[in-house]
Amino acid sequence: MCEPGKSLPSPTSPGAHVQGPGTYKGWLFKWTNYLKGYQRRWFVLSNGLLSYYRTQADMAHTCRGTLSLATTHIEVGDHCHLVLSSGGRSYYLKASSEGECQRWISALQQAKANTTNMMHHSDDSGDEGPVSQAERTLTHGTLKTLASKLEDLSTCNELIGKHGAALQRSLGEYEDLHAIADGPNDKLKAVNERAALFRITCNAMVNACRDFLDLAELQSRRWHRALQHEREQRHHLEETIEQLAKQHNCLERAWRESPSTHTEVTEQTEGDESDEDENTEFFDAMEDSPAFITVTSAEHSQHRLSSSSQSMSGGLANDWSQQNNASDSGQLRRARRTRIPDKPNYSLNLWSIMKNCIGKELSKIPMPVNFNEPLSMLQRLTEDLEYSELLDRAAHCASSLEQMCLVAAFSVSSYSTTVHRTGKPFNPLLGETYELDRTDDYGYRSLCEQVSHHPPAAAHHVISQRGWTLWQDITIDSKFRGKYISVMPRGYIHLQFHASGNHYVWGKVTSTVHNIIVGKLWIDQSGDIEIVNRRTKDTCHLKFSPYSYFSRDSPRKVTGVVMDGEDAAHYILSGTWDEKMECAKIVDSSGACGGPETRQKTVYQTLPPKLLWKKYPLPDNAENMYYFSSLALTLNELEDALAPTDSRLRPDQRLMEAGLWDEANAQKQRLEEGQRLERRKREAQTTMALEEGRDIDSYQPLWFEKRSDPDTGDSSYVYRGGYWEAKESQDWSQCPKIF
Repeated sequence: MCEPGKSLPSPTSPGAHVQGPGTYKGWLFKWTNYLKGYQRRWFVLSNGLLSYYRTQADMAHTCRGTLSLATTHIEVGDHCHLVLSSGGRSYYLKASSEGECQRWISALQQAKANTTNMMHHSDDSGDEGPVSQAERTLTHGTLKTLASKLEDLSTCNELIGKHGAALQRSLGEYEDLHAIADGPNDKLKAVNERAALFRITCNAMVNACRDFLDLAELQSRRWHRALQHEREQRHHLEETIEQLAKQHNCLERAWRESPSTHTEVTEQTEGDESDEDENTEFFDAMEDSPAFITVTSAEHSQHRLSSSSQSMSGGLANDWSQQNNASDSGQLRRARRTRIPDKPNYSLNLWSIMKNCIGKELSKIPMPVNFNEPLSMLQRLTEDLEYSELLDRAAHCASSLEQMCLVAAFSVSSYSTTVHRTGKPFNPLLGETYELDRTDDYGYRSLCEQVSHHPPAAAHHVISQRGWTLWQDITIDSKFRGKYISVMPRGYIHLQFHASGNHYVWGKVTSTVHNIIVGKLWIDQSGDIEIVNRRTKDTCHLKFSPYSYFSRDSPRKVTGVVMDGEDAAHYILSGTWDEKMECAKIVDSSGACGGPETRQKTVYQTLPPKLLWKKYPLPDNAENMYYFSSLALTLNELEDALAPTDSRLRPDQRLMEAGLWDEANAQKQRLEEGQRLERRKREAQTTMALEEGRDIDSYQPLWFEKRSDPDTGDSSYVYRGGYWEAKESQDWSQCPKIF
């Protein structure tokens, strides 16, 4: 695994102090993250620096990281593990054998000793941080060498001066003895003068070396100051960019919240900017734009005025939002709670937990309730009924195409509550249920049950006295992708209207939670929804555009087209999934436009758009109540005669809502351990049945059963009945004890 490039002497051997530190290379396993664990990396130890690369070939161009051993703490663990810590960074390493681990430890300790000895006489300029440690080591080493040479020159100068003075004295005495007898001796005078010149020259040389050393020290200090200034400027620039990004986001948010301009004004502005658009560079994000272009028909402008007091055949008035607000105010007059205890201000992030769990099995790491909200996934599924009034209106539509528009608006409205909801709902226990009986005000009653734990799946059934039934079977699939988590619901939502028999089916889009490790969490919805009316074959294709920094479109944009069974377009849908949806009736369409190198787009001429749905405003103090909507605030409110498996009775969830997070964490861990124990019992029973050749008794939900879809043949969980009858008689003897 290791190949010595230049042998490193033992720390105790006489050859430990050498002019150049040695080089040691080899493979080690380095901890990366919880998904990949330990990965094999190529490490190089040279000149007091430990660097690592993905492969040996990367040494020529890509270094993955470097540690200076001068400031590194070396900690030796068991089973071939060692930890290198320096400046807030830590490398968790593992060797393939004990012998190889000992060789690396010896090499690292020797290199650290050599580097420490080299820096023993350095000054106190180490406040610049671990990033510039290599530069400082090199600079101080050079200055130390120059100082050593200067000391040697000074010693030589002293010896030369001493011997030169003795030589001059000897020559002077010799000259005095023979001056009278022999007369003046020119040769002795010449030798004496040369000796004096030699001593003067040596002194000049030593002074020049001292001046050079002073100049080198001065320049070194200037270089350090310049480098520090550049670092401060870079840090200031990074802060400025971050502030600009925040201001940009605030401006975008303010622009989205400002009242929209009149349609005709927008069209005129787009016409004025057409010349500018020709010189504008379009980025790849434009590929996600809809495959059609809408133009409001000017000749039908009077139609909007004449029909302003009218509605769709289902009674869709232009003042739709006011009617909903009136309905909402009626809801507040009922004896339902309008607030919950404020969320405690506990400072905690995911990384602070995960970094302390290195080496542990991920499935055994309990995630605290700090990342949750006090609702279960079953309650979040029920929250899709926030705008059930849309389905009440759709039930009275005579036209299936107009009905499709309202169904599409309902499918989009279910995401409006997620824009600020970054908290994770509680994972329901197997057999957990949740009921919501709102027949007194909204005319429906809903039931959810957790029908599977691995993979997590929930079944939902809603029946309304106002002419519709909704059911769904959703399995949650999630992928952790480093900086974000993608949540992909699998399954279909079914909606059937009693009067017409129209049966609508659609799915859900992908939800993405960004900045999981570092930064502020934010949620985006992206993907396509295909709504199909199985009776008439009408379709609606909705596109949720993903957020793009380079896109000119408004964030969270949704567009769609409603078509009949013959693929003829009748309505254009547009809006955002967090604010509102509008529909515009198509009066004319033209062929695809665009050059051969661009995507072909159909131009639709439409009437002025009409409002289908608008989001309710959040309650006061919503930011301190998990950004719950008015309906969400009532979902966990205790009621009488509940089933013992209802989510409202879950202890950890209730404690979290009350602000007792420590107690909630203890209860959460107790419930999860109990569920793991039950799962192991079922697995043991399954294994025993297989060994004995008996039939396997798999888990069966209490209120739902699997049936095959007569149209597609796919199996899904549907309501088998009996829950509301059991509630009326208060016979819960079949319910398991899960809490």
